[in-house]
Amino acid sequence: MNTQDAIGATLGTSSMILNSYFSDLTDAELMTLPAEGCNHLAWQLGHLIASECNLLEMLAPGSAATLPEGFAEQHDKEHAGDDEASKFCTKQEYLDLFEKVHAATTAALAKFSDADLDKPGPEDFANFCPTVGHVFILIATHGMMHAGQFVPARRKLGKPVLF
Repeated sequence: MNTQDAIGATLGTSSMILNSYFSDLTDAELMTLPAEGCNHLAWQLGHLIASECNLLEMLAPGSAATLPEGFAEQHDKEHAGDDEASKFCTKQEYLDLFEKVHAATTAALAKFSDADLDKPGPEDFANFCPTVGHVFILIATHGMMHAGQFVPARRKLGKPVLF
């Protein structure tokens, strides 16, 4: 297994876990807050999708999937507390975008050599992602950072334990 395969496998595992966590949720349940002070699940999904596109554009301009008009803005930090369901996507729309975005990331990653992955990452991320490879690892694990909020929301909704 090479570096690209390892990062790709991590992205795949993260995607599988996150997809499992929202597989049996309804559109309405995506508006669930895991706990006071947390963002609802719909915002988190949109944030993951928009963030992945943004990070990929930093590494490989023109490679990220195109998001619907206003999508990134609706899922930015300014709108984190917005709880009006009509402003968010359906579960199927999030699923479709999630897959489209991951496909673009996977395709872009395949074009990077080990030497490319060792190049310095974006300057704004240098303190925690010093190389391009580190940024790809961030993309691959970002969903797992949010998975910890999906679990309490699932418990709150009475959903079964999945892992």
